Amino acid sequence: MTLYIGRESSKLWKRICAEVVTEINLLAANWKYLLAGIVGQYIHGLAARGVHYIHRPGPTLQDAGFFLLPELGEERAYISETLFNFIFLSFVLWTFHPFIFKSKKIYTVLIWCRVLAFLVTCQFLRILTFYSTQLPGPNYHCREGSKLARLPPPETVFEALVIVPKGVLYGCGDLIFSSHMIFSLTFVRTYQKYGTQRFIKQLAWLLVVIQSLLIVASRKHYTVDVVVAWYTVNLVVFFIDKKLAELPDRTAASLLLPLSTKDKDSKTKEENHKLLNGMSGDPADRRQRTQVNGKISEDGNTVVHADATMNGA
Repeated sequence: MTLYIGRESSKLWKRICAEVVTEINLLAANWKYLLAGIVGQYIHGLAARGVHYIHRPGPTLQDAGFFLLPELGEERAYISETLFNFIFLSFVLWTFHPFIFKSKKIYTVLIWCRVLAFLVTCQFLRILTFYSTQLPGPNYHCREGSKLARLPPPETVFEALVIVPKGVLYGCGDLIFSSHMIFSLTFVRTYQKYGTQRFIKQLAWLLVVIQSLLIVASRKHYTVDVVVAWYTVNLVVFFIDKKLAELPDRTAASLLLPLSTKDKDSKTKEENHKLLNGMSGDPADRRQRTQVNGKISEDGNTVVHADATMNGA
């Protein structure tokens, strides 16, 4: 058992090292896209914080979802956040599975380049919508009488440019459309295309539907915020996915992954075996060779040297 564990651990370590080398090469070629995506997340955070400064609390608007779904209450608002965190962390872990598992279909760097392109585009559209019209927030901390419903103007540039976790969790005014749904739908659609487990795909879609209902039941968004997110994110991902280059197939891993010593030795032995048997590596060069009277003919054309002369010649 100890020997088996040691052998498997060695294989896993080699697999991780090979994947790290591959991903570093991809990162060196695509770091600009990743950096642009990260900057886009920061700009989106600043925009969401900025709209909180101009948010004006007021009566909660009439909403069909509020009428149909029972209110969870402030003490159970954590349920929707818990589900979102589960979807988020599950997707992040899946994108790093090529470092561990032998069977893989994606490259981590390339999949995140793709995901960030989807996210940034959706977030840009989101900024346009929630700055166009500011709705009174339905969340408990955004209602009239709450100290968090309005933010005092920033006193310093540092305060204006720094995003704190509390501001992310207790934001107001950035309603149309739901940021949680942007992330969840982008992640699920990406796994739908590049994932391999059918059950997980079906479960993921079910969890996103449940999350949609929980967001409305928790009064974190109006129903329109969730509905707009459903068709906007799906359309954005659909059209941008057509414009982006398709991810390379991992079955052609030799293009990016270096051969191990064992693979190189095996390939060399195979080539030597072919040469010893009179076969080259090119199938088109495998011609029929026939031995006749000590001479070798090719392509079926036999050369025969007669020992006797004919007609006195």
